[in-house]
Amino acid sequence: MKKLRNPFTSLQGYNCFGCSPDNPLGLHLIFTEEEDEIVSRWQLDKNFQGYFNILHGGIQATLMDEIASWTVYVKVKTAGFTSKADIRYLKTVGMDQGPITLRARVKQMRRNLADIEVFLFDKNETLCARALLTFFTYPLDESKRSMYYPGHSRFYEETD
Repeated sequence: MKKLRNPFTSLQGYNCFGCSPDNPLGLHLIFTEEEDEIVSRWQLDKNFQGYFNILHGGIQATLMDEIASWTVYVKVKTAGFTSKADIRYLKTVGMDQGPITLRARVKQMRRNLADIEVFLFDKNETLCARALLTFFTYPLDESKRSMYYPGHSRFYEETD
């Protein structure tokens, strides 16, 4: 398991709802790389409740979209944007069923389209939601220029 670093924190004005550690209203996601997967463990927060004691479905979608984008950054080694999301909610996520675990991996590449599979598990490892997100990816030079992609190596902790 490799802890991933967030290289975007050095950008002035960076305030991503999903992964900025400084967004007071955000999710503050942190990621690791485990073989072919990107993984995030996230503690449920009552501010993201939908129905009483249930994690809001839109927040679940956001969590899955965010880890999919990090999968593109680290595994596809470029940046892009979500062009399609097919989400299946299988079981409610109770606010007392955290922390949850998100796992994502590249299912396939089709030219510049990356299909990313994402799985959301509760604290008992019960699969609660799954998604297939398709990302339109940019060539590396364009992702650096227009999407502020810092380069693949910047996602890893500095080592001596």
